[in-house]
Amino acid sequence: MVSAAGVLKAATATAGGLAVAGAAGVAYAAGYEVNAFVLRHALVPVLPVGRAPLRVLHLSDLHLVPSQRRKREWVRALADLEPDLVVTTGDNLAALDAVPAVLDTCAGLLQRPGAFVLGSNDYWGPKPRNWAKYLYARRGPKAPSGPRLPTEELVRGFTDAGWVDLDNARTRLHVAGLDLELVGVDDPHLRYDRYEDVAAPAAADADLTIAVTHAPYRRTLDAMTADGASLLIAGHTHGGQLCVPGYGALVTNCDLPRAQASGLSRWSAGGHEAWLHVSAGLGTSPYAPLRFACRPEATLLELVPVR
Repeated sequence: MVSAAGVLKAATATAGGLAVAGAAGVAYAAGYEVNAFVLRHALVPVLPVGRAPLRVLHLSDLHLVPSQRRKREWVRALADLEPDLVVTTGDNLAALDAVPAVLDTCAGLLQRPGAFVLGSNDYWGPKPRNWAKYLYARRGPKAPSGPRLPTEELVRGFTDAGWVDLDNARTRLHVAGLDLELVGVDDPHLRYDRYEDVAAPAAADADLTIAVTHAPYRRTLDAMTADGASLLIAGHTHGGQLCVPGYGALVTNCDLPRAQASGLSRWSAGGHEAWLHVSAGLGTSPYAPLRFACRPEATLLELVPVR
């Protein structure tokens, strides 16, 4: 018969083991994985038959603080890839003084053709909060909060370099011999999106229509897909940021299904289908600087002809 003292001793040992494992997990997530940047690759069959491949570098959720030297050096080196097009899906800033650091970090990439949309953390700075609420709180669009960031300075830096601002905009861009139609919205997480202002069927004379958003809310993805966009590009989710091996993301911080929290998948709406790429992003809030089973990433999308 097991004594009460024995049960107590076993319970204490179990609790101690869990505490050690938990501490080790936090140390790994905050000390290693948050800086374990990885370049992912994805093949996307969206181009007309006979066209040469197009290499699109997708960046998202940099959440940059100027002192983040390792992140800045890693992103700066991406210019060596010489992508045909750079698309960034917002949340570049994590400090009031971060704009010069973002522009310096992206200096090489700004010499390539590019397009961007903004995220909530390009407008409003991070602030301390109970991040556990993400596990159970309603994950719909939120009201603006936090310190106001120098958004106009960031936009001016990107556009002065030649990048196209796709916030509630539609345009055409000639890249690597291809005629691209680009359409985008301002951040749906803040309800700044006005897709109805730029909604239109995909241009029949374009080689490809690409739709861009920061937060991949269903209403936005549905509208873009129903209009005939062939490729949707988004960020915001951080891939879940804290994932469970073998299970995946716990949350997406929007109404996107967890299974599509990051990577390449298919999206259907209005009788049309599109490829959807969601980036797990490169950063975190400075008040939650950890990742687990979800490394920070950029993705090189190789667009190839449909088979």
